[in-house]
Amino acid sequence: MKSNLDLVDECDAFPYPETSPEAHSALLSTLYTLLSPSGTPIGYLPEPVFNALARVPTSIKGELEVSRTARTVSVFHQPTEKERSAAIAATCAYWRKNKTFDVLAGWRDELYRIYDDKLEGGIMFDVERSASCLFGVTTYGVHMTAYTKVEGVSHGIKIWVPRRAKTKSTYGGMLDNTVAGGIASGEEPFECLVREADEEASLPEELVRERAEKCGTITYLHIREKRAGGESGMVQPECQHVYDLELPKEVVPKPNDSEVECFYLWSVEEVQEALGRGEFKPNCALLMLDFFVRWGILNEENEKDFKEIKRRLHRELEFPGPHRSDWKS
Repeated sequence: MKSNLDLVDECDAFPYPETSPEAHSALLSTLYTLLSPSGTPIGYLPEPVFNALARVPTSIKGELEVSRTARTVSVFHQPTEKERSAAIAATCAYWRKNKTFDVLAGWRDELYRIYDDKLEGGIMFDVERSASCLFGVTTYGVHMTAYTKVEGVSHGIKIWVPRRAKTKSTYGGMLDNTVAGGIASGEEPFECLVREADEEASLPEELVRERAEKCGTITYLHIREKRAGGESGMVQPECQHVYDLELPKEVVPKPNDSEVECFYLWSVEEVQEALGRGEFKPNCALLMLDFFVRWGILNEENEKDFKEIKRRLHRELEFPGPHRSDWKS
């Protein structure tokens, strides 16, 4: 059985310089830092991605500058956000056409927004969702835990847990949060939640708008492995906007697309057992731990690593974006 700290380690897998300096330095030595036109670090490129990027014709990607001593890459430095977005789109389309990366087989025709508040408008570029992990840039999503009050069970609630469809290319058959999804370019987090709640769980818009409670964010620095689909070793910084939703007993989440197989209504103990078995998608396990911390289900009395877990649910991500307290919109 996995411990709660094991679950955190599985999702927040990038070594910390304070606690694991040698591992942190060793990993950084295999990566290139992607710089924006302002010189701001915005992402991490593994060696295979850098090599593939260097081979993309300049007529497609624009000029590329590399410092092999500093391990930095400057590219997509066109004057405007529109031009930068067009250049990275053309680069990703070139890779897709040439089947350079397996991860692009999951092309979504959805864009993620990448930020730098030192640039005009605060936007570096928009990038195809499936390609974002290749550049190691920070992406954003929403995750909601829906629960129903039930008398006679521990903590007075049961939690709605979906099983991902086995046919999904990423983490097929694993457990998820009640509603979860990526925030598209230009989309507000709550509007994303409303959309995903309908698409994934058939939850009425009016109910979600009226009852969903904003519960902050969690942040982590993930390293992709084979269950994510595509190449392993890609660095994935993420910020998830967190929501809770109390559902009336008569409201039952139901799959509304091909991404969810079914929903379970589980006690806290049943969820904890499934977490221990490693059945949850890694970042969804983190969201469940955050739920347990906020509800007092997980505390200093019953979890020896409580302080460490709580701290790592809110990792400081070094790249710019609205997740940072110093962000200038």
